Amino acid sequence: MEALYSGGSIEVHAGRTPQRMIDASLYDRCVRCGLCLTSCPTYAETMTETSGPRGRIALMKAVAEGALAEDSAGYMAQMSECLGCRACEAACPSGVPYGELIEAARASLHERASANPAMPPKRGGRELALLLRAVERPAWLHTGARLLRFAQRSGALTLASRLGMLGAFGLEEAGRMAPPIDTRFEIPDDTVLRARVSRGRAFLHLGCIAQCSSTGIHRAATKLLLLAGLDVVRPSDQRCCGALAAHAGERERARILARANIAAFERSGADVVAIDAAGCGAQCKGYVHLLAEDPQWSARAKAFSERVRDISEILAACELPPPTRALAARVAYQEPCHLVHAQRITNAPKRLLAMIPGIELVALEEATLCCGGAGAYAIGEPEMSARLRERKADAIRRSGASVIASANIGCMLQLRDAIAPLQVRHVVELLADAYDAEA
Repeated sequence: MEALYSGGSIEVHAGRTPQRMIDASLYDRCVRCGLCLTSCPTYAETMTETSGPRGRIALMKAVAEGALAEDSAGYMAQMSECLGCRACEAACPSGVPYGELIEAARASLHERASANPAMPPKRGGRELALLLRAVERPAWLHTGARLLRFAQRSGALTLASRLGMLGAFGLEEAGRMAPPIDTRFEIPDDTVLRARVSRGRAFLHLGCIAQCSSTGIHRAATKLLLLAGLDVVRPSDQRCCGALAAHAGERERARILARANIAAFERSGADVVAIDAAGCGAQCKGYVHLLAEDPQWSARAKAFSERVRDISEILAACELPPPTRALAARVAYQEPCHLVHAQRITNAPKRLLAMIPGIELVALEEATLCCGGAGAYAIGEPEMSARLRERKADAIRRSGASVIASANIGCMLQLRDAIAPLQVRHVVELLADAYDAEA
């Protein structure tokens, strides 16, 4: 059996199923200084030691050493409650790879649950399993999206919620989370869109749910890449990035999707992978770790990850023409966790916003604190997700902004109802609007 990460090992504890374990040196990097605590959203809400990174690492280490049962209720609850926002990584002076630790812990729990049906079912597990199956199969995703669009536009979804039917089946939170489905989908094909003067080629990754919801983001990204002098290709064989699966502990499912995206990129002839969703970008940049132990794919994964760029990185590095259309608005930028913490990108989106005539950028309190979206987090942790959503909404109201800019579709969907009637727009949507009909 292979180790989960380089330096990992296999350990067998008496009476327990063999499981992959992280090298103890990764846990031991945590010196319990506590500098991560104020950056942790769940600790900020609960002020409980076990709800912070330091406490969770102590729990993981106790499980690894056999001092705590992996299937104990408290341990499973804390591994679920963590948002995986990785704000603690950015704050940690010791370089603890918390993202690796939490994903490894969840993968081990998933393996144990698969081997032991007697384990208590994970909250929202049925809905999450259905979502994972849908997003990894484009035909299922598009069919499901069309059915959801009908339910939304006919009023059937609202009626089912009012009658308590969604709640009766445990789908109330899933119904709230369901994104508005667009009339026109952005389904990948192999067409190459040509810039007037080509400087290279960009593979635009369309994700999964974003193919059916908030599709204007992809159209804006395409327009701006062409303006920047990059041909755009959106290969038909690209797939979901695998972030939802990885966060749920289903690493083999995530690896299958990673291999498909790597192969699609290699066939595309592109120079760079452009991603307009922060969560997808962080996952794709992490393929180098996800496939590190796969001898057939590790080098290909490394080459792929090195070519992945957030759309804001690409556009900020290009010489875009000056925007010609003013937007009179007070704009607050909400920093997605997987852009600012996982990818350490904070200036590029703000530089793009500052290019737009008429915009007044206003400060947002706790701009880097997670909004509670975190992919499909609300399915399993609806209460904490709602608390963090309201915390973020309160900060937005205090900012006096009329428009909230983000760089991640998940954050936008999380906030859209909480701050209505304020607009939530992607950075590239705002910038594309400032170029009139140019392409």
